[in-house]
Amino acid sequence: MPLQLHAQRVGNGPPLLILHGLFGSGRNWGGIARRLTDRRTVHLVDARNHGGSPWATTMSYPEMAEDLAAYIEADTNVQPEVIGHSMGGKIAMVLAITRPELVRRLIAVDIAPVSYRHGAQEPYARYIAAMKALDLSRITRRAEADAALAPSIPDDAMRSFIVQNLESQAEGYRWRINLDGIAANLESLTSFPEIEGHYDGPTTTIAGELSNYVRPRDEAETKRRFPNGRIEVIDGAGHWPHADQPDRLMAVIDRALNAQS
Repeated sequence: MPLQLHAQRVGNGPPLLILHGLFGSGRNWGGIARRLTDRRTVHLVDARNHGGSPWATTMSYPEMAEDLAAYIEADTNVQPEVIGHSMGGKIAMVLAITRPELVRRLIAVDIAPVSYRHGAQEPYARYIAAMKALDLSRITRRAEADAALAPSIPDDAMRSFIVQNLESQAEGYRWRINLDGIAANLESLTSFPEIEGHYDGPTTTIAGELSNYVRPRDEAETKRRFPNGRIEVIDGAGHWPHADQPDRLMAVIDRALNAQS
């Protein structure tokens, strides 16, 4: 059964769903959402095991696409446009391929419809191990968690991103993501499911110039899966163009949203 996803809605106009990446939540895209509120109702959707959405032991892309399909059918009254980043991009791709009637337009941010190399899950496994090892009973501020994680997660940007998942409660801090559920599904999350078909709707794949998530060798498979699509590169952006180059990302999103269907 699909899970009932949590989402924050902002703005007015036709529906636009934004799907975050692994270890993220809809609120990571709040800055981009606010720049779209004059022309879209933006749904910042939390995937299962993330943010305010329910937890589950499994999280394959077909399952998460079914969660999203159920959300669309229950919470939007017209066919929405969908933006997905990284893991969220793969969820959106699978939804578009398997339920094309539910997607008016697709924008995939720094992700391709391919499985990544053997061992691609290793960095994520290290992050999860570090998070699980953190003694939350000793944490009184996020800055303390950031400092404690620094030896295990030396990348400042990644560590800052991860610490955003700490939620303060009366009894102390807790993780807002299901670490065990994510850890058990890392191999699936770094792959692309073996599904047939393609999506004929308008599609834009956005690649960060400094990222290796959309590689030249992925172009053929991207075009096969999304024949009515194009690939745009954002100069100076890594895997998080909404943080690295928000103005350039917005320019690409605006072109995609304004293009003729």
